[in-house]
Amino acid sequence: MLLRKPLKFEIRPNGEQVRKMKQFCGCSRFVFNKALAWQNEQYEQDNHHKFSYTKLANLLPQWKKELVWLKDCHSQVLQQSLKDLESAFKNFFQKRADLPKFKKKGVKRVSVFRKVAKSSRKTTACICRKSVGCVIATVVKLLGK
Repeated sequence: MLLRKPLKFEIRPNGEQVRKMKQFCGCSRFVFNKALAWQNEQYEQDNHHKFSYTKLANLLPQWKKELVWLKDCHSQVLQQSLKDLESAFKNFFQKRADLPKFKKKGVKRVSVFRKVAKSSRKTTACICRKSVGCVIATVVKLLGK
């Protein structure tokens, strides 16, 4: 049996850590918007074009070559923003939500970073949200066999 135990706490990062978190959020937003623009462009060319996470994930290395500053961000953060876009499109096609919109700077800063420990088979997901000047981190530990 797999048990999920979320822990929610406020963190007080130093200046460098705040800068890194903001950079991760900015990179995540940029990749989301770039992927959404690419997806919209592909759909305009071919109305039968379906969303493909793998095609977008294969474009990430090319984008990192073009934009060197994307290399400073963890690849998991960028891949997670593509996964978020994938789930947004799934919700749209299943008529549970509107068409995904471009993310705006400063409206909502959310960056998700998952770290998998290979030796213990425990997964930790850290979700950092910045709102009203306070950083909240939610850590979810998956405990099991």
